[in-house]
Amino acid sequence: MTPAAARRGRDRKAEVLMPAPGRDRFDPADAPSVAVVGGGIAGLAAATGLAERGARVTLYEREESLGGRLAGHRTRLADGSEATMSRGFHAFFRQYYNLRGLLRRTDPALARLTPLPDYPLRHSGGLTDSFARVPRTPPLSALGFVALSPTFGLRDLAAMDARAALPLLDVRVPEVYERFDGIGATAFLDRVRFPEAAHHLAFEVFSRSFFADPRELSAAELMLMFHIYFLGSAEGLLFDVPDEPFPQALWEPLGDYLRRLGANLRTGTPVHGVAPAGGGGAEVRGGTGTDRYDAVVLALDTAGLRRLVAASPNLGTGPWRDDVAALRTAPPFLVSRYWLDRPVHADRPGFLGTSGYGGLDNISVLDRYEGEAARWAEKNGGSVVELHAYAVGTGADPLSVQDDLLAQLGRIYPETRRARVVDARHEWREDCPLFEVGTYGRRPTVRTPHPWLTLAGDGIRCDLPVALMERAATTGFLAANALLADRGVRGQVLWTVPRAGRSPVLRALHALAGRPAR
Repeated sequence: MTPAAARRGRDRKAEVLMPAPGRDRFDPADAPSVAVVGGGIAGLAAATGLAERGARVTLYEREESLGGRLAGHRTRLADGSEATMSRGFHAFFRQYYNLRGLLRRTDPALARLTPLPDYPLRHSGGLTDSFARVPRTPPLSALGFVALSPTFGLRDLAAMDARAALPLLDVRVPEVYERFDGIGATAFLDRVRFPEAAHHLAFEVFSRSFFADPRELSAAELMLMFHIYFLGSAEGLLFDVPDEPFPQALWEPLGDYLRRLGANLRTGTPVHGVAPAGGGGAEVRGGTGTDRYDAVVLALDTAGLRRLVAASPNLGTGPWRDDVAALRTAPPFLVSRYWLDRPVHADRPGFLGTSGYGGLDNISVLDRYEGEAARWAEKNGGSVVELHAYAVGTGADPLSVQDDLLAQLGRIYPETRRARVVDARHEWREDCPLFEVGTYGRRPTVRTPHPWLTLAGDGIRCDLPVALMERAATTGFLAANALLADRGVRGQVLWTVPRAGRSPVLRALHALAGRPAR
């Protein structure tokens, strides 16, 4: 795949990351055996990067299906219909170059992704921001947002502390972590004098997409998101979503692709321990016994990585093990999906971000874009609505939270108050990484103390401007590339948004103003 084909984006300033030079692939006689532990986005990216170059890949996934936190499972509704329940809406932004490159393996034109026309953000005070008409290319994107927004106007812009806000215009990776990981996102916004309404509608929605209270989230992570999605990229803030449930649209085709490459996919097979083997490589203890491999990629969520390392006493060094043990998981979140006996109004968007409505963070009307939900809605004259609550407070009563979300839906979409709930499913989870203030320096990296072991996942430190699903895909490819480079094989070409502010004028202003105090 050529660099241009790997990117396939519109931003001419997107950066290419070339892999270390080497031969195209392994010869069958010297192909290493590699265990990839974890079948989410990171593990699938690592397995793809390795298997395409001839490595003998075995992928372990404890669940019965692939996809990790984007997996899904079949369920039968009260009316007898079959449906696919997942853990909720995910936005496939256009600047997710490496994730989209992974999906192109089975869908070259990305025809299984459909664009949503808008991403409105609504506050309970009555203000709503839209991104449908905002230009995509910075700095026109920022100027257009201010011109069109009822929340953030020129008066608000003038009231901000320009000197304190300048770092937002020139986010540099990884420098942003060195300078701003020590303060919280809310504290930074207060320092900047960011207007309260815009704080709720924009930054809080972004921060809560990390499943974190913005008071606890590192300001560096918040600034990085502002750079990735707004001022650092010309791809814009609109995004795509799969046109069918995640398993059918994404993971089942990718699993078939890996099998055709010769990979062995062991779903329903947890790994209980990894140990260095004499003479190099590792022994992996799984549900079917112990197998030996030349290399291992651990592509697990935060809690899973902690457990596996704790159960593998000969893995790594003391400081490295301490850093893994220090990783924390974000507060629990809830996804509630309702099959209703009547449609929501035709003008309701496919996705709505919310603020000020209790614990409700967003509403998805699945039948606007997902084929399975649309077919059910058409057959039954109803609708399929999904509600999210991120960072639910410790000790909250699950039933009370579920009831509150449904009541908030009635406030925002009053027509749903008269609807009968045909069926409902609720997913309570607590497995996302938490990027607390001051933790960046301790996060484990792709490379580990063992040359045969690499890590991948959205909680792994990556000194590139990537986040969420794109961080998972990027670290997965980086984990594969590291093992390939050590064996003289060229890995995957990667792309990111620019690693520094894209405007020379804004960078110059930042430099002239001097760096604000930490």
